[in-house]
Amino acid sequence: MKRLWLVFAQAVTVLLAAWFVVGTLKPQWLARNSMPGTLSIIESPAAPTSMPAPGSLNGAVRKAAPAVVSINTSTSARHPLSNDPWFRFFFGDRGEQQQAGLGSGVIMSPEGYVLTNNHVIENADAIEVVLQDARRASAKVIGTDPESDLAVLKIQLDKLPTITLGNSDALQVGDQVLAIGNPFGVGQTVTSGIVSALGRNQLGINTFENFIQTDAAINPGNSGGALTDINGHLMGINTAIYSRSGGSMGIGFAIPASTARQVLESIVKNGQVVRGWIGVEPNELTPELAQTFGIKTLQGVIVTGVLNNGPAAAAGIRPGDVIVQVDGQPVRTVSELLTRIAALVPGQPAPFVLQRRGDEVQASVTPAQRPRPRQQPR
Repeated sequence: MKRLWLVFAQAVTVLLAAWFVVGTLKPQWLARNSMPGTLSIIESPAAPTSMPAPGSLNGAVRKAAPAVVSINTSTSARHPLSNDPWFRFFFGDRGEQQQAGLGSGVIMSPEGYVLTNNHVIENADAIEVVLQDARRASAKVIGTDPESDLAVLKIQLDKLPTITLGNSDALQVGDQVLAIGNPFGVGQTVTSGIVSALGRNQLGINTFENFIQTDAAINPGNSGGALTDINGHLMGINTAIYSRSGGSMGIGFAIPASTARQVLESIVKNGQVVRGWIGVEPNELTPELAQTFGIKTLQGVIVTGVLNNGPAAAAGIRPGDVIVQVDGQPVRTVSELLTRIAALVPGQPAPFVLQRRGDEVQASVTPAQRPRPRQQPR
């Protein structure tokens, strides 16, 4: 009897040891034998925090997000009827009321230059920049460019994170991108999508339009934030959306980083953006206009008006001429013509190729500096 008890005790000990080993090394073996009606959940071991999951864009976010800031603005405004004596009689003197605004921006340099949209800070009395690490600073407006809807601010803080500028000219439709900003004031938010189209223009948003279109979710408050590639490099400044509800519908637009860089450097250097101007009124070349002016080509932009004593008039350009090339670059649309002329250096002659009633005409035009437009509320 004593011998049988020893055998039994040894067998139980071996079984318990085997159960412990299997439960530690192969728990799924035990799960397969669980009782019917019970739930067995096998958790995967925790991944190291320093290694992102396969396919994760965490590396790009960690690289770019610290340089994306929230921008809070405040504007003092009086009620439109505050000067009406009857309004003051019934409602009293309301005085000035504070209106708050919200947007995003991108820190472009260690010196504290922040790039954002002009409509984010337009008419603001006070501008506050909030970093991802919760630091805050008042911002000074260095310069604005309403025609591209960009503005440059400057803040005074130490050890500022900066974003790496990418090559937006190398973007292709289908490339994956991230939109980083502060939508609806909920805090910094990252969304992902692809480049849906390039070179979008004639949208009626800005004077100079060459937008990157993306389906990454962009909402109110994202304006001025960063559009990056999967390496965290800046590809554009998020600017506008097409929406019927006020929220994202998968059609967002960003100003290319190449344009943003030109505006930033010009504003920091000159206090404003210096562009070329020749004094013409251009229009898209339609078959009706071509027939009216006796034009045989349908490629180019037709000049329907020329400013007296302007650079174009001095170079001999006339109404009815079709501008085909500017400084060796082809011209197909009004937007393209404006962009080509704006890139010219004021005071330096540039070659133009025209079509005049079927004949090719060469002209040398010395552009002047483009006048600053009158700012209108958006």
